Amino acid sequence: MNTNQAVSKYHFFKHIHNFIDYRTTIYETSWQTNKTNLIDLALFKDFLKMKGHDYIDGRAVMDFQFYLKKQRLNCGASINRKLFTLRSYAKYLNLEAVPNVKKLPFYDVLKCRRGYKTQPTALSEKQIKSLFKTIDLTSLLGIRNYAVYSLMYLLGLRVGEVHLLNIEDIDFKSKKLTVLGKGNKKRIMPMADEMIHILQQWIAARKYFLNQNCSKALFLSKKGNRLAIRTIEDNFNKLVKKAKLQTHQKVTCHTMRHSFASLLNEKQVDLIVIQNLLGHASPITTANYYIHPSLKKVKDALEKLPGVIYLNQLWKDGLLSFQNKYNKIE
Repeated sequence: MNTNQAVSKYHFFKHIHNFIDYRTTIYETSWQTNKTNLIDLALFKDFLKMKGHDYIDGRAVMDFQFYLKKQRLNCGASINRKLFTLRSYAKYLNLEAVPNVKKLPFYDVLKCRRGYKTQPTALSEKQIKSLFKTIDLTSLLGIRNYAVYSLMYLLGLRVGEVHLLNIEDIDFKSKKLTVLGKGNKKRIMPMADEMIHILQQWIAARKYFLNQNCSKALFLSKKGNRLAIRTIEDNFNKLVKKAKLQTHQKVTCHTMRHSFASLLNEKQVDLIVIQNLLGHASPITTANYYIHPSLKKVKDALEKLPGVIYLNQLWKDGLLSFQNKYNKIE
């Protein structure tokens, strides 16, 4: 490799803070997006150090892909997102006129074809009830956690959206909740009486937490700080373990959002309505990744097939039967 035609690690990473400041100021990117970008860039930096790559070339990027897939077990969507972060950063470096920046190989890398290995998990109503039953509603933390996870299941909120909620976002009179989603996009969520009652219980319990008078955050930690995303996720993992849910895939906070969408689909709610409630820019995302038909719905669909209807009629008319005993095969 000709090092005079490649970007060194030093020149590549020295502009990160200016990159974040530029995107925040000009494009008003959310703190969530900035945080994700910083994590992705830090991961790439650590990888280069670990593998001894001093320059950003094609070999380094391909090794990074292998590392993400084989060692970190990242799905296609996660790998694509990390490469998108690197491409965005490379565009900024081009504006900064970093030497050899146009030689960066990020645009030569093809996207992974599949976003998910399999469809994400969606819990049944029975499983959801089992999960919520594990929450101790006799404790202040239990009341808080019940409200946190109810927002995810009853309104389909992302964990980051719950984290960002402020008291002023709740309008009990009009039964509405203002949510700040991805890209700083706000959406208004209507609240059913059940959700309102749950939030009212939490507001009554919130006054016993530290900093409840001076903090605008809806959910507080034991120390009086805004409840952290990591704490929400850790507490949820404990609930899942306690509930002993039998699922084929890992159950996370985001599973509640998928369960919300799937429940609406089961209730015959229009796809466009589900899209708006989830805050998706496109109904394709909603349909491809958030709609999980139940086994009952699949069975009902199969029962409508002409061949199945015909066989069922033969069975009812007594024209089709199966032997209880089978002759021994010699």
